[in-house]
Order: sequence, then C-alpha cells, then structure tokens
Amino acid sequence: MATQEKQAHVGKRPGDPIVPRAVVPQPVPEGAGLDHPSLYFNRELGLLDFNWRVLYQARDPRTPLLERVRFLAIAASNLDEFFQKRVGVLRRQEAAGAVAALSPDGRTPVDQLRLIREAAGEMHRALAETWERELRPRLRTEAGVRISDFAELDEEQHEALGRHFREQIYPVLTPLAVDPGHPFPFISNLSLSLAVQLRHAARDTLHFARLKIPLVQGRWLAVPGSAEPFHFVPVEQVVQQNVGTLFPGMEVVGVHPFRITRSADVDRDEDEGEDLLAVTAEELRERRFAPVVRLEVHHAMPEQLRQLLARELELRPEDVYEGEGLIAPADCAALADLELPDFRYAPWEPVVPAPFLYEGETEEEENIFAIVRRGDILVHHPYDSFSATVQRLLDEAADDPDVLAIKQTLYRTGANSPIVRALLRAAEKGKQVAALVEVTARFDEANNMQWAEMLEDAGVHVAYGLVGLKTHSKVTLIVRYEEGRPRTYCHVGTGNYHARTSRLYTDLGLLTVDPEIGFDLVNLFHFLTGYAPDQQYTRLVVAPRDMRRVFEERIRREVARQEEHGDGRIIAKLNALDDVGIIQELYRASQAGVQIDLVVRGHCRLRPGLPGYSDNIRVLSIVGRFLEHDRIYYFRNGGDPEILIGSADWRTRNLAERVEVLVPVRDSGLQARIIDLLELALWDNRLAWDLHSDGQYVQRRAERGEPEVNFHEVLMRQAGAHGRKGVRPWELTAM
Repeated sequence: MATQEKQAHVGKRPGDPIVPRAVVPQPVPEGAGLDHPSLYFNRELGLLDFNWRVLYQARDPRTPLLERVRFLAIAASNLDEFFQKRVGVLRRQEAAGAVAALSPDGRTPVDQLRLIREAAGEMHRALAETWERELRPRLRTEAGVRISDFAELDEEQHEALGRHFREQIYPVLTPLAVDPGHPFPFISNLSLSLAVQLRHAARDTLHFARLKIPLVQGRWLAVPGSAEPFHFVPVEQVVQQNVGTLFPGMEVVGVHPFRITRSADVDRDEDEGEDLLAVTAEELRERRFAPVVRLEVHHAMPEQLRQLLARELELRPEDVYEGEGLIAPADCAALADLELPDFRYAPWEPVVPAPFLYEGETEEEENIFAIVRRGDILVHHPYDSFSATVQRLLDEAADDPDVLAIKQTLYRTGANSPIVRALLRAAEKGKQVAALVEVTARFDEANNMQWAEMLEDAGVHVAYGLVGLKTHSKVTLIVRYEEGRPRTYCHVGTGNYHARTSRLYTDLGLLTVDPEIGFDLVNLFHFLTGYAPDQQYTRLVVAPRDMRRVFEERIRREVARQEEHGDGRIIAKLNALDDVGIIQELYRASQAGVQIDLVVRGHCRLRPGLPGYSDNIRVLSIVGRFLEHDRIYYFRNGGDPEILIGSADWRTRNLAERVEVLVPVRDSGLQARIIDLLELALWDNRLAWDLHSDGQYVQRRAERGEPEVNFHEVLMRQAGAHGRKGVRPWELTAM
C-alpha cells in the first residue's frame, strides 16, 4: 500500500508551524518495560495540546477571517469545558488525597494540576492576544466589522446607548449587595459578572455588589447611529458605564468584570436499585452548586478585590486567571455568523449519494428500502447528505405501513430533532418503537430527559441507559414485513443522530440488510432494554463484552503476519487514544515490525517514533473545517482486509465503561472506498499535524512544487463528482 511510503512527510522542516506544547514527557531509561511512565504522554495535557491546534486555526492567515473568529470561539469554549470536566475531576481526586493514584505517565493529581495551571495560563494569554492584536483589528480593516470600546464612541452614541440601557437592560438587572445582612451571592457557571466597589458618601464606608450581565440579547450591542453597518460594543461595557444608576446615594469606586467556572464532575456512586432518571436529575441540580475551579478577571482588577472573590469562592491564588481585554472569547461565535460570505468558507451543501438518486416516476418505485436491498451502502457525512440518507430512512420507516418496529439509540440529538419527530410519528401510527435515550450524556442530560419524556408520552418504549455503563453506540434497527416474513434494515454509524452536527462532523454509517447484522442488533436491543447479560453476537463487536479482546486478537494477528510474511499493517482513525493496554499491544506490534499509522484527532497517550518501542508507529492529527469524528480500524490481514467502523475510540472508557458497537465492512467496493479515505488522510499536507516523540505537533506544509492536499476539500470535490446536490420533493418537509 502507498501509505507505507508516508514516512517521507514526517520530520521538522524550517518554517513548519509548531504550536506550544503542554506535554513534556520523561526521558526513557534503558531497558524500560512497556509499563514505564516515560512511554506515555499525559492525557490532560494532551487535551490542551489539541486545543492549541484548534487555536492555531484562528491564527493561521490561510483560514478565512470569520472562520478564524469561529476557531477562536471554539478554542475558548473547549478550554471552558476542559476546566469543567478534567480540572473538576483532578480537584476531587486531590481533595480525596489520591496521591497514590498515579496517571500512566507517573503523575499525581497535584502534579497534573500544577502543569495544567502553567499550560492553561499560557493558553488564556494566547486567546486574549489573538483576539486583541490579530482578529479584532483585522475585522475592522478587512471586513468592516468594528468592535469598539465604550470610551471610543462619541457623545451622541453614548447617549443612545444610555437610553438603550435604561429601556432594555436596567429592568432585568439584579444587583446583589454583600454585607452582614446579605451573604455572598450564588454565581452561576460561566456567567459574566461585574464586581462593583461602592462607597457610602455619608458614612465613608466601602461596599461590594455583584451584578450579573444579562446576555439574552447577546454579548454584542449594535452601536446606534453608526455609519458602519457592523459596529458593536460589548454589553458589559454599556452596563459598566451606567452602573451608577443602580446605586443611588452611593459612589462607584470601581467596576470590574469577572467570570467563574464550576466543576461538572459530581461524585456519584450508582446503585442497581436506583432510578437512573432521578439520579441524573439530582446530578444536574448538584452541578449548579458544584465547586468553582476557575476565576477569570481583568488585569486591572485590584488585588484586594481579587482576594475577596477568591476567598468567597474558596479558591487559591493559582485558580485566578488574569487576562487583558475580552473575558469569555467563546462569545465571539456570534460575530463569525455575520452575513459576510466573502470572509467565510465557501458554502458546502452535502450531496445526495449516487445510490439514493431518484430513478422512478414515483416515490413508491424507489423507496429507501428498495435502495438498501440492492447492497450495502456507506454514507460519509457531511459530504453525503444526512437528510437524504439516514434521516430519510427514519422518515420513510415512520410512514411505511409495512414497517413493524423501529429501535434506535440516542446519545445526542439536538433541539427540534427530525429524528425524534420521526420516532414520535411512528409511535402515533401504531408501530413498535423503542429508544435507548442516554440520559447521562455529559452536558446533554436535560435535553435528553426532555426528549425521553416526550417519547414516552407518545407511546415509545424508552430505556434510560444501563447502570454503570453509558450507551454510546450509534445504531438503528428497522423491522419490515416483506414476502411473508420480517426483514431487518440496519444503520450502524460513528456519529450521533444529530441533524445539525451532521453538517460539521465527519462520520461514517453503514446501511445494510445483512440478516446476521440484523439479528445481532435485535440481540443488542434485548440487552439494552431487558435482561440479557450473556448476549451473543456474530458480526457486531460490542463493548464492554468483546471489544478489547477483538482488538487484541487483530493486532496480534498482524504481528504473526509480520513475523511470517513481513506484511503486517494497521491503520486506525479515531478521536483519541489513551488505553494503556491497547498502546502496549501497538508497541509490541511496532517492535515486531508492523507498520502502524494512527490518525488521532484529539489527545494521544502513545509516544510515536521511540527507538526500540514505536519506531514503526506514526501519529497525525487532522484539524480543519470539519471536526474529524469517525472511527475506522483497518487490519491488512495478509491482503484480506478487515475493516471495522463504529462508535468506539481506543480509550479505556469506550472499551470498559460504555456500550459501544463496531460493524465490519465486508463489501469489497466499500472497503476500497474506506482504504482510499485513510490513504488520503495520511497524505494530507494542509490540515495534518505530525506528532513527534517529544510531544511536539508540527503542521505539514507542501514542499516547493508539491501540490497541496487538503483532506476536506478533496473529499468535497469527490462527493460532488459522485452525487447530486438537492433533494426530492417528498424529502423537503424533513429538511
């Protein structure tokens, strides 16, 4: 295969972009065993390193300007989530005195928190610098988008914004005083606040009040009377300038913005007898009052005020992050949506794949069931239309009188989900509908609980997940009565049934009528909704039951091939890699000479290119217009390739703590398509970052005279050549 020559791309070259790194591994001592900490990168710091690659898209002049703003917002949002999830976990471990619980790279929770503080501080500064010194000036000079400070506006604009404050903002503000009669107020997670210092003129006493900034109308207020069509001022500055009207009889000494982040990690021990829905609802309530893990302040905030906030929020000095300029740049996402198409990526409309193109005169002559019966179909989003494929399958199944039952797992679905609407419609028409709604999907719990209640009210059989195991699999089973017997139609995918993210995330899905896969899915749903702990599967690979064993067997089989024939080959494309057991199997395979390429979008604990351990392993990360989300596992198997796709990464949580499903792709034409996809990813020299053994990611650049290979753009061109944009008349209502 051509991928074995891909090593020519690896290596630092003058001028190649290099981002700061949080991960700094230990030196490998001579004779170290495969469990030695020096052979592993730190997972938490690896997450920050991934965010550096995201932030680089905001700093890369080759990226369209508004998309750079969007990447800045994504990087800031990722950092918020990192503090909520990962720092929260480490804080709890630290509080429990878990010094003996070392990470695979040999670090205690205290060690990791110290390293995170250094790395996150640098990232905070980089986010602010990117906005203030790069993107904000360019927005004005290049796109005509002006973000002003209040002080830069003229008197007339000040007066107009003052009127806006009195009419639109003043009525919804709630100043909260802090004194012996008013305890320090509760501050909600990620809310933007003002710390107001006041002096009582008559008594000459100092006071403190907190004011939450209302963001119902957004962070950016249009400047009234401006000749510039896109002229904004941050809402908190308008409140700052008018805050005195809230405190008559008091002198405003200072007004300083701040923001807190609370942990999203709630310590919960599940019990077999507990009501999972009630437990999740209680967890959501507890999360509102979870410990604060970060305080963001402007650099001008006085030290005395910082100490007050830190003391009341039970924070240490190292939990306070000082910034220059804008707090919470995640809010810049709204600016990226401005109607300025010349400063965004060229529009992309997913295509209807060739198998789904209309051939008959009526819908009945070419329904989706007839299409799938012709042979297995691989769909690749966002290049292939989600609405014209997967969504169409659910829509037609809901309305088809011959469909007896629909069963589906729902992990994340989004608001106003067309998939859920199809399930509701099917239930209303008397079909047997079962949905496994994973109510513990992080940050989507409330949304999923609402959908679950709505589905139950419509008569859908709803299961809420399994105690101790998240259901992360992405599967749909449709049972249709044909020719005197039931026939199963199946979809097994790598991504959520989420119409909006299907246009942003890259995911694969297999549509098939293979009876063995259908029977496996029947058994899987029996396991998910009933009692069948010893369920057997013929084709599907299901975690936690069989998946680790299957992967170990496949890796060892390539080792045997290498030792006997010299042609061992593994390619995996996944979101993250942190499972120590799998990494050790890959190290052994590399030591045997197996050629291994790993396309890992996010964090990776494995250290590639270590002499004697991972000489034959290469790791790259692709970051660009779309978020790489598909999971593909390719084993050459002596020329009879085995390819698995599905919901699981090589992460401990996926292999041991979740219900995950992988499906084999057996059709030779579809296998060739996936191999081409992997080859293209390995040859990308525009979006790809090579990971080196020292933890440094280096972005590839085309050599002089070498054509630029942009993974996403090539796949868009290929999709356009083999499909058709647009939809059929009967699909319009489902869009």
